[in-house]
Amino acid sequence: MSGFQPARRLRGIEKSAIRQFFDRAPAGSINLGLGEPDLPTPDVVRQAAAHAVLHEQNGYTMHAGLPALRERIANEYRHQQPDPDRVIVTAGSQEALYLALTTIVDEGDEVLIPDPGFVAYPTIVRMAGGRPEFYHMPASRDFALDVDDFQKRISERTKAVVCISPSNPTGRALTADELRGMAQALEGSNAIVISDEIYRELYFGGSRPPSIADYYADTVVIAGLSKSMSMTGWRLGWLYGPQAVVRSALVLHGYVTTCASAISQKAGLAAWTAEGEASLKTLRHTFYERRQLLLSLLGAAGLRAVAPDGAFYTMVDVTAYGSSMAVAEALLEGGVITVPGSAFGSEGEGFLRVSFCADLGALTEGVRRIGAALATLKPRQELTV
Repeated sequence: MSGFQPARRLRGIEKSAIRQFFDRAPAGSINLGLGEPDLPTPDVVRQAAAHAVLHEQNGYTMHAGLPALRERIANEYRHQQPDPDRVIVTAGSQEALYLALTTIVDEGDEVLIPDPGFVAYPTIVRMAGGRPEFYHMPASRDFALDVDDFQKRISERTKAVVCISPSNPTGRALTADELRGMAQALEGSNAIVISDEIYRELYFGGSRPPSIADYYADTVVIAGLSKSMSMTGWRLGWLYGPQAVVRSALVLHGYVTTCASAISQKAGLAAWTAEGEASLKTLRHTFYERRQLLLSLLGAAGLRAVAPDGAFYTMVDVTAYGSSMAVAEALLEGGVITVPGSAFGSEGEGFLRVSFCADLGALTEGVRRIGAALATLKPRQELTV
């Protein structure tokens, strides 16, 4: 269409750097870039979906989702007097994030976002008419929260705060002390916290990481089964929060999506069975083994990587080899996909996000290719891979 211009809210918004690198990768590349589990969806979930397809009607559900599924989700938040009416089942956690930000943020409102943080945060804030502001998770502190910096960023214009734990891209989980500090800094403000907990079930310590919702009442939780049940393509997420926010978000959800897939919702119920819980433990153990191997391989290659507490990413320090974009480009030519840390914010510069959503053989070959590509950038540095 000649002369077409997209709506102002979409101008300047492009495909994320993550997708751009993936789309440009040469054939045969090892993908250590995309954050998508490569493991199969648990059989108990697939069997439930098959039963729904073959034996049940699968029309629209209620806008908010199946009552049985919302009840199970609400029970995940027992410390907040669980209420299924505070749940909206969404088409993935991405829709839940969009609903939350679009419902809460008005024209000119400021939203505090972690730096580094998931690439969608500032983009959706701008689409909602808000202004992204950033609080620092300093690389110099292995991406731990700088509570003093966070407190300084809060102003009377702060409408919302985005928190993610475990983090994409760093894999770091916020400690109870850090979350308490964040909550204390927000006391007296009218800010709503949007807590992205899509990776919360993928942790490598003894227990599930704490949530900011444990310490701050005005919190909207974003989560789903995409990562923990290897169900990315099923598009099943949720939003859980204060009733006033949920009521407004539900109206928007009805117009945007109507409802999440009935088949995916019915299949998702299986995640709360004994078989589903066992599958989650197996998946978590698989990623732990991959984490251990990747950290060992990178260390043997002379590369420093931040040990992740959860999710399936590590940040690899490539400061000595040039900008993160230049290094990622060189690695792409060498047949391995990573993501430049600069895509996630200024604190990510000098690092690459490397995913361990690949089997042990692919991780081994991927690190070998990384070493070979880095040797061309800095020939005098010895790399033993």
